[in-house]
Amino acid sequence: MTGPAIQVEELRKRFGRFTAVDRVSFEVKRGEIFGLLGPNGAGKSTTIRLLCGILAPTSGRGMVAGRDITREPEAVRARIGYMSQRFSLYLDLTVEENLRFYGGIYGVPPGRLRERMAWAIRMAGLEQQRRRLTGELSAGWRQRLALGCALLHQPEVVFLDEPTAGVDPVSRRQFWALICDLAASDITCLVTTHYLEEAERCDRLGLMFGGRLIALDSPEGLKQAPQVGTLLEVECDPPVAALEVLRGDPSVRYSRLHGARLHVSLDTPEQAEERVARALAAQGLRLLRAEAVPPSLEDVFVSLIREAESAQAGAAA
Repeated sequence: MTGPAIQVEELRKRFGRFTAVDRVSFEVKRGEIFGLLGPNGAGKSTTIRLLCGILAPTSGRGMVAGRDITREPEAVRARIGYMSQRFSLYLDLTVEENLRFYGGIYGVPPGRLRERMAWAIRMAGLEQQRRRLTGELSAGWRQRLALGCALLHQPEVVFLDEPTAGVDPVSRRQFWALICDLAASDITCLVTTHYLEEAERCDRLGLMFGGRLIALDSPEGLKQAPQVGTLLEVECDPPVAALEVLRGDPSVRYSRLHGARLHVSLDTPEQAEERVARALAAQGLRLLRAEAVPPSLEDVFVSLIREAESAQAGAAA
């Protein structure tokens, strides 16, 4: 395969009068880990289903593994792996039976299937679980099995739709080690996740809101977004009361709890600490510390979503 692994141009999907995906455009390189972020209902899962050939777009164009998602959906599905949020495994089948079933679905020849099943079991570390019923496995083991099923036919592109939802942190880290191994072997991975520490491991991120792609860059590039403004980490007493005070200050873009502290974004850096101290003192609250800090992905996420919400509200007015 030459050229981008995924190429999307002005992709749109409407369900009646509701637009789930609205003129989305991006490219994903071969061997790249590309993350899609966004709140529930942002359009992430619908975008994946369009790219998998499961849904037909209302308009726009998409190419996956060199095949057109509208004209060649069957050819697209033959070249991709798809792992949904719920893993789509049969709990009353053993590990080996699930792998054999999915190998048949993907049309893997019997001789080749034995080899691929052995590879999937090794890759997922399921050697000691191969004859256990899938329903008896922990969520982490089922997660690995689902990935093995999605990779049996050696796809060029793998779509992972919130694959670590409900999985413990250790299993999540182990699963991401597998994703990095896939990318290192030139398999392209498109992942949706709500865990921002996972998003940090992606090569690039696309942030969706209201069906639109509102930001696209590397994790480090996104942290330079001007929408974050001047960010302060604030210690004060009591923090919840301070949160409400600062949310009402016109010079504050946003403020949010960050553990026992606050993250406060202001429009300008001039006398930022002094302005926060004055706003709190006016309400009888005590500032313990205010220090400029670099933004996290969560800060970027919050600021970009707030800006998109304001733009949406302004357009509707």
